Amino acid sequence: MSEKMDKFYMRRCLQIAANGRQNTRPNPMVGAVIVCDGRIIGEGYHVRCGEGHAEVNAFASVRKEDEHLMSESTIYVSLEPCSHYGKTPPCADLIVSKGVKRVVVGCVDSFAEVSGRGINKLRDAGIEVTVGVLEEECRMLNRCFMTFNEKQRPYIILKWAQSIDGFIDKDFNPFTFSTAFTQMLSHKLRAENDAILVGHTTALRDNPSLMVRRWWGKNPMRLVLDSHKPCFPEIDLTQPMLSQLMECLYKRKVQSLIVEGGAYTHRQFIDAGLWDEIRVETAPVTVSQGTVSPSVPSNAVIAGIENYKGNVITTYIPTSGERR
Repeated sequence: MSEKMDKFYMRRCLQIAANGRQNTRPNPMVGAVIVCDGRIIGEGYHVRCGEGHAEVNAFASVRKEDEHLMSESTIYVSLEPCSHYGKTPPCADLIVSKGVKRVVVGCVDSFAEVSGRGINKLRDAGIEVTVGVLEEECRMLNRCFMTFNEKQRPYIILKWAQSIDGFIDKDFNPFTFSTAFTQMLSHKLRAENDAILVGHTTALRDNPSLMVRRWWGKNPMRLVLDSHKPCFPEIDLTQPMLSQLMECLYKRKVQSLIVEGGAYTHRQFIDAGLWDEIRVETAPVTVSQGTVSPSVPSNAVIAGIENYKGNVITTYIPTSGERR
């Protein structure tokens, strides 16, 4: 199979894997596609945590009349097949039992109980394994899961809205820069992440509910960063508070955190280097005075720009050498 075709089928894995975005957490999103002689004979994705993995669903979708093709088939999987017993049996064992000819893996699983073991199990069984097809795209799909396992902290998204002249409020009073549509996007983001945090001043001034109202999904855990009333009782206020917070969130298996302000809180995270993504919504509004918006750090690069009828959302990520 050519490299071009390997990428083609891996893109299909990524496409169907994303269907599990709302329900797989804390498990990663995974897609699997089974191909024989240029024809997809089975495919599936991890639908919900605790239920069958992508490989299980892909094999289950193969029609009875195509089952004899397994020995000549390739299975594409966006994430390394698991090798341990969790809520379901190891997918690596299932693949071996099906007798497929070749396995193509998008990226290695960063979870300590897998992390290369699934690939080794397949190779030990005599199966040809190719690893790293569309690796960056596969890692990006599960960036929260990867960051949590590799850095022992949540994936952190800093997010704020500002005027075109660089203020996050008007005359130091709350002001809505978002449109109805971009507010919907914000609530969609909340539904896709585990926790959301604001600072003490924002909580007192705005008392935001931080709930999902304009989208469907589970409300994120609501956190207020307050040195006098910490999020969790075990935080030691004599120690740096953010590092303590990261430890507590990791222990609670919180894989992703949105920080929504205000300016001082954002600067704390930026100064500590605790961020993986920054989303800035800039409205075509001039307010002249107010609270100055945080400065995007020097090690940030633009990953995307979206324009929604004048409101521009710019997404930043760390430079490539600092992402892992």
